[in-house]
Amino acid sequence: MQCPKDQRVSLVDGTLSDKLTVKHCPDCQGNWISTDNYEAWILSQTPKLAEPKLMDESAKELNFVLSPNDNRAALCPECQHYLTRARVFYKRCFYVERCMHCGGFWCDKGEWEVLEKLGLHTNIEQLFSHEWQSRVRELEYAEREREATTQKLGDKVAEMVFELAEILENHPNGDFGVAYLMRRFNK
Repeated sequence: MQCPKDQRVSLVDGTLSDKLTVKHCPDCQGNWISTDNYEAWILSQTPKLAEPKLMDESAKELNFVLSPNDNRAALCPECQHYLTRARVFYKRCFYVERCMHCGGFWCDKGEWEVLEKLGLHTNIEQLFSHEWQSRVRELEYAEREREATTQKLGDKVAEMVFELAEILENHPNGDFGVAYLMRRFNK
């Protein structure tokens, strides 16, 4: 079985957390997770499943280095079909790949650890859903909007705006506050 990112390198047996059997690339450090091994592992993990998170504070602290192979097209090491990519949001996006023919997954170096930290490793299929990808795009847009607001207003004023927005968003009559502000600026 060859590495999906470099067909010249043979995969070797390996394991990930809690005895998930994988095929590991000794060169790029990526891991192929077959459907059968993943499903068997999931069944053994049922009592320990974590609640998946799109983003949380602990994930921001991970020292994840994006693999230089993340943007490379890849072939399934089992059936040679092209792998489909799903974006995962974490500081910046990375991609987990899946073979839509045989169902196996490819994680580049360090990606499995991020998936674990986010609680996504026990339900990788959800990353390939339309709902998940829509949420990723929404978060990316919100992050860009937040950065632009901070750039235009400065750190101090932007923080006050974000704080007020959160207060109004959580207040039962917050829409009155928003309407008041809009009237003030439409003069």
